[in-house]
Amino acid sequence: MVTNNNLQSAIRSIPDFPKKGIVFRDITTLLKDKTAFAKTIDIFYDRYKDKHIDKVVSVESRGFIFGSILAYRLNAGFIPVRKPKKLPAATIREDYQLEYGTDSLEIHTDAIQKGERALIIDDLLATGGTVRSHSETCYKTWGRNCQFGIFNRINLPQRTGTFKRI
Repeated sequence: MVTNNNLQSAIRSIPDFPKKGIVFRDITTLLKDKTAFAKTIDIFYDRYKDKHIDKVVSVESRGFIFGSILAYRLNAGFIPVRKPKKLPAATIREDYQLEYGTDSLEIHTDAIQKGERALIIDDLLATGGTVRSHSETCYKTWGRNCQFGIFNRINLPQRTGTFKRI
């Protein structure tokens, strides 16, 4: 039986990828294990099923896997966050820090309406830059805090709660 505690074994660690000194957490091993994959979705669903989530926000590409399934299970809309210049309408851009540099993400300006509850779902937490970027965008654009759910190799979900404006 798969439990929260042994899901960590379903995620492969690859040292020195994408550059020396970085340990990459490869979730493809979790995705190919149908029991572990289902359990991961169930954990997130159980955590948020009573939170009245209107939109699930996720970053390409791995975040789309979990976010879209969770949006379906929660009967919520799905909001993709993409690399710059990949979304066709007006966007908001946020820059953030990676373990090995900087990057930027964009979300449509009309993605979340005032009063809607948004849940940010991402796969693995490294520096927290991606989630911080989402949270900052959520606050600046819609004037509210967003819930977030992330898992890492130690325990799923690793961090849950509300990111406040930084």
